[in-house]
Amino acid sequence: MSELIATKRVDLLAPYLALDQGSKVQAEYIWIDGDGGLRCKTMTLDKAPASVADLKEWNFDGSSTGQAPGDNSDVFLRPVAIFKDPFRGGANILVLCECYDNDGTPNKSNYRANCKKNMELAKEHQPWFGLEQEYTLFDADGQVFGWPKMGFPGPQGPYYCGVGAGRVFARDFIEAHYRACLYAGVNISGINAEVMPSQWEFQVGPCEGIDMGDHLWMARFLLLRIGEEWGIKPSLHPKPLKGDWNGAGCHSNYSTVEMRTPGKGMAAIEDAIKKLEKKHLEHIAVYGEDNDQRLTGKHETASITSFSAGVANRGASIRIPRHVNAQGYGYLEDRRPASNVDPYRVTSILVETTLLS
Repeated sequence: MSELIATKRVDLLAPYLALDQGSKVQAEYIWIDGDGGLRCKTMTLDKAPASVADLKEWNFDGSSTGQAPGDNSDVFLRPVAIFKDPFRGGANILVLCECYDNDGTPNKSNYRANCKKNMELAKEHQPWFGLEQEYTLFDADGQVFGWPKMGFPGPQGPYYCGVGAGRVFARDFIEAHYRACLYAGVNISGINAEVMPSQWEFQVGPCEGIDMGDHLWMARFLLLRIGEEWGIKPSLHPKPLKGDWNGAGCHSNYSTVEMRTPGKGMAAIEDAIKKLEKKHLEHIAVYGEDNDQRLTGKHETASITSFSAGVANRGASIRIPRHVNAQGYGYLEDRRPASNVDPYRVTSILVETTLLS
């Protein structure tokens, strides 16, 4: 029996979504739970808020989300960012929240609070980020979407940026997510099919400072939420299939105003790489779960145990794009983060290592 089914009946829901809701607004409060997953619940507002300052603090049962014990279970939601709601439309909104304990301190799952502090400390350097979110689609039976039920597709090669039946799977789902991100206000910059069939990537950025984490988390929420309607389960596991198949990462492009300055940028990039090398293991520790299954030195990855850097080298820890090396300024790409990395953690430690150490 399938463990996952599509949960939206468009023919049944459409008449109700068309009903006038007056001046009331539905606000979907969204937060990161104790396992790095996403949760949400809805509040009715009397009118549309002008900013997050107009939104109420809310709470939830943290003992049911891995964020608090049962005898002291209230965890508080503090709104931090507003996006348009592509599911309900109209004036309805999606509200990204931080989680706080009842003593006013950030919950153990809240990595945004520390990231925000680091971004404030480094704001004069104008840190920009662009994250490449890879993921794999699974169907209702828990199998990779579109793969033969009793076998495997042909070997990797024709699927990356592929076109045509048998080479590309679930493009309608991908397009739905892309358009939902654009509507919501997520700074999504592109999509492409990846090396393994039914593996895809979307890119978010460039975003400055804390916005990077906010926008990637919202893009992930939309991905999972649309998956409910398609009966598709997107996986962020960095190595969802063993064997000769590519894993999934979250390559992190990073620059500062110094790196982007003509005539001086390359020196700043090289200085940052030296600092990153010295703290390789500290970065690996926060770059996602099960990343050792992906960073093997094969399938366009570096070894998890060693640090390397190179121009146009997709087998290195840090890649300097060829055009950046040629022009002498721009950005670097950290290829180590896993697809399930918390974007607040990766952006925070990049700033901390290169600018605040």
